Parts: sequence; structure tokens; C-alpha cells
Amino acid sequence: MERIKAALEKARAEKAKQEGSFDRFVVQPESVDQEPIEEPVEQQQEKTLESLEYQQTRVLSLNYEHLERHRIISFNKHNLLSNSFDLLRTQVLQKMEQNGWKTLAITSPTPEAGKTVIAINLAISIARQTDKTAMLVDFDLRKPKVARYLGLELEQSLNDYLDSKSESNLHDIIINPQISRFVVLPTAKKIESSAELLSSAKVTNMINELKERYQDRYVIFDLPPLLNTDDAISVLPQIDCVLMIVANGSSTKQDIKESLRHLPETNLVGVVLNKAEEATRSYY
Repeated sequence: MERIKAALEKARAEKAKQEGSFDRFVVQPESVDQEPIEEPVEQQQEKTLESLEYQQTRVLSLNYEHLERHRIISFNKHNLLSNSFDLLRTQVLQKMEQNGWKTLAITSPTPEAGKTVIAINLAISIARQTDKTAMLVDFDLRKPKVARYLGLELEQSLNDYLDSKSESNLHDIIINPQISRFVVLPTAKKIESSAELLSSAKVTNMINELKERYQDRYVIFDLPPLLNTDDAISVLPQIDCVLMIVANGSSTKQDIKESLRHLPETNLVGVVLNKAEEATRSYY
């Protein structure tokens, strides 16, 4: 029996070496002293999800009052407004799954449309599905907000990884904000020459790595507005599809037309009307 245990430990160590430095979901193995008992598939899935743990990713606790002050509510199923993000999640994922898309850009015509709030809430809603994982990448390099809205205290961020002089790895900066199957690649501060950086080979390789690493992961990129800089246009060719956020009362028809003109060859999943004055509806 001791030889069997030793062999299992050696096999796990070899596998960990081969799989590289990215975070992995690990299921705790059953004791070899017990006979395996066949269980229904539903119970096996539930036990698997309960056993998921992060081996390398830094886990940070969240302040839920802070989240709600910044309109991050999709983690709370008792908040009726979270249903709107679940509906958006279903609509977006249906289109992405039909086309085999794994990466989604979220942008808007102009600032203050609420795109970051929607990006965070949508990513959390996706992660709450039992068979999906979500990664949120803050690519609004001129005005990053994801970490501030989530209340994350950063030791390292994309600033370190994208710095040509830095030796930081992606696994050093990925954060799990205490929500299962949800991880964040945050940006701490403004980056100069952001458009050139977003169109660089390093960013292209990074996007491809994030897309191909996990088959069940959707990667959401919070991009800058389309009409203020060329940042979003620089990186959009590397991302499978885009969701555009339009703010009620601030995005004009001309803004929308001009934004769509910049997306002729981009897979537009849809347009979200944000800040609409509509009463919350209950199913009952």
C-alpha cells in the first residue's frame, strides 16, 4: 500500500511539472484505502465543484458592501437586478458557443457608459454557471477600473507583466476574488503608449495563451471606448467578438453609427442599452 501511495505522489509531481506555470483546478484525490463507490453523475459534479481549489493563484477576500456601492451585484442572487446579467450571460454565451468563440471584448462609443460595471457583472455571472469559468482582463490601459471596483489590493498587475524590463509571469498577477471559477488580470495604473502595446506581439501571444489554455474558460476583455483613442481598434482583431455598451441619455445616434463604422470586420455579439430607466420586474 505504501508503494502505491508513493507512486501516486510521484505521478502527481511529474504531472504538475509538465503542465506549466498557469493556475490549475485541482480535485483532491480519494483515499486509496477505500473501495471506489459509483455515484450518480449529478452528485459527482457537485463534489468536484466543492473540491476546486487554487494552487498558485492569489486569493483575495471581497467586501460585499464595497461591491454594491460600485454596482457589482451579480454575485447576489437575492438582488433582482442580477437576473438581468444572467439573461445577458445566456444570450451572449449562446452566440459564442454557436461560433466557437472563447474571447469577448466589451467596449462603448464614449466614456461613462458603464462598460466596466457590465464587464465585471457579466464575468461573475458566467463563472456562476457550474460548467464555465471566466477570466476578466482589464485592457483599459489608459483608465483601469476593474481592481478599484472590486476593491482589490494589488501586489503585481498587468503593468508589471507588460513592462519590457520586468520578468513577471502571468501566474504571478492572476487573482481569484473569492468567487469560484472567476479570476482577474488587473491593471493598476495608466500605461503610456497603450495603443502600440495592445497591438504588440507580446499582447497577441498573451491573448492566444489565455484563449487556448482552458477549453471551458471564457476570457472577457474590458477595453477603452472606441471613439476617444485607437486602443480598442488596435486589439480588437485579436479577440473573437465584441459586445458594445450604449449609455441611455449620453451615447448619441451619431456616436453609435461612428462606432459601428469602426467594427466592419468584427463579430458584434450585440448592443446593451445601459442606464435605462425601467422598473425591475419579478417573475411572479
